[in-house]
Amino acid sequence: QVQLVESGGGLVQPGGSLRLSCAYSGSVFSINPMAWYRQAPGKQRDLVAQITSGSNTNYADSVKGRFTISRESAKHIVYLQMNSLKPEDTAVYYCHLDRFGHYYWGQGTQVTVSS
Repeated sequence: QVQLVESGGGLVQPGGSLRLSCAYSGSVFSINPMAWYRQAPGKQRDLVAQITSGSNTNYADSVKGRFTISRESAKHIVYLQMNSLKPEDTAVYYCHLDRFGHYYWGQGTQVTVSS
């Protein structure tokens, strides 16, 4: 049984930083791509960052240079380091796993950027 559990969200002022964590359990392999998505109220869920085998990464244009995705396979954790946060980064952030074509989601963690 694969499970994804996000943590680390909260309220932060513009320009601040947060680090999200996604702890995963079950039969997950380092070659399985993992990603962070986000969904703002009234909007669709969009890809923020992805990490694939060999630690290749890609990012949405809106977060390039500000966010960093990383993975500690030994600890079964994926991180999203978010710096220089903007109000438009406010959303629920979801962890995503592609396990050989089967997709899994975490429950989401709220990130609010506001003064």
